[in-house]
Amino acid sequence: MIRTFQNIFKIPELRNRILFTLGLLAVYRVGAHIPSAGIDARALGAYFEQARMTVFGLYDVFVGGALSRATIFALGIMPYISASIIMQLLTAVIPQLEKLHREGEEGRRKITQYTRYGTVFIACIQSFGISIWLEGLTARVGDMIVPIVPHPGIGFRLLTMLTLVSGTIFVMWLGERITEKGIGNGISLIIFVGCLDSVPRDLANTLRLVRVGALGPITIVFVVALMLAITAAVVMMTQGQRKIPVQYAKRIIGRRMYGGHSTHLPLRINTAGVIPIIFAQSIMMFPSTLATFFKAGFITQITGYLQPGAWLYNSIYSVLIIFFAYFYTAIVFNPVDLADNMKKYGGFIPGIRPGAKTAEYVDRILTRITLPGAVFLAFIAILPWWLMNEAGIPFYFGGTTLLIIVGVALDTVQQIESHLLMRHYEGFLRKGRVKGRR
Repeated sequence: MIRTFQNIFKIPELRNRILFTLGLLAVYRVGAHIPSAGIDARALGAYFEQARMTVFGLYDVFVGGALSRATIFALGIMPYISASIIMQLLTAVIPQLEKLHREGEEGRRKITQYTRYGTVFIACIQSFGISIWLEGLTARVGDMIVPIVPHPGIGFRLLTMLTLVSGTIFVMWLGERITEKGIGNGISLIIFVGCLDSVPRDLANTLRLVRVGALGPITIVFVVALMLAITAAVVMMTQGQRKIPVQYAKRIIGRRMYGGHSTHLPLRINTAGVIPIIFAQSIMMFPSTLATFFKAGFITQITGYLQPGAWLYNSIYSVLIIFFAYFYTAIVFNPVDLADNMKKYGGFIPGIRPGAKTAEYVDRILTRITLPGAVFLAFIAILPWWLMNEAGIPFYFGGTTLLIIVGVALDTVQQIESHLLMRHYEGFLRKGRVKGRR
């Protein structure tokens, strides 16, 4: 392993890509601490301490705490993620976009351009909504009730919109530059860095509890062993796949013979990734978000029933995750297109007729293997509340952040290993190769 890291810096191109990536990620983290004008950051931080279990708290996790600090990157890369998901959904239902998607690199370039326009549009709406929302907020700082925005008005709204939209465009540019000239997927790495924002604070709190005697050595060993086991399980489920054998018939084109080889079709157990948990969290946190704006009795009552960790919350949350796992898998994976492409190039699954029968077979297999993946997602999503309430772990571990961290880390390590193997160096593993999410 040490020799592998030494080999990384022996390859000039790989070394430059890694340093370039680290440099741009450092720029992003610096920007995540530059405050936006016109906001009392201390009062906003006090408000977010009470709003952790709302949509705003969830959003703040993905932007690395930039929203609670009221920085110029408060929106982060999330408008781009929202625009990308919307474009994926529209591609499945709008024939013109589906045609563009099938046109290859040129079509994907146009879809990417539309995604950028959508990002700016969503960022404008979100920044305007956030400016109005901030103007109506107050927070208790000590014994005083302090407004979040000392000087509200049209000037503050325009300045906030300009600042946040510009910050989102700059973060999107950073992500695209990392993807083009760095290592790994830039957008994913930016989210990855944001998810790691709370790690130093959690470590400091844990060490403080150890010093005061609240956590004993046995408890620490148990927590570390449990974290390692959970992380290993996430890695296994992230890489888990069902391999369907595929054969290609021999074809003679001109004087050359093509095909005649065997391969396999890898179907992921967790095709939908982390999207089902994000969708389910947004729905489950909607009542608590409404409760911050409206003090109606029935909303407060519903919020009381849907407290994280309660059996009703866990039950509805799990059902939503399983539903969205199937829903999003159906959106991003089309067995009919897959079967048509296989038939076009002479491929077939042994014992299955090409065409409609192949599509039915693949769809049946995918439906079966999606269930354990969806159940595992539900387990990982509920796990943090059990660990904190029952096991006594003093920080949030698991859920969306763990899935993102593991997935992005695997993809990035896989790219680094590909560079090493291409230049005849050893990879990170002596036997086999590191597999990413694709």
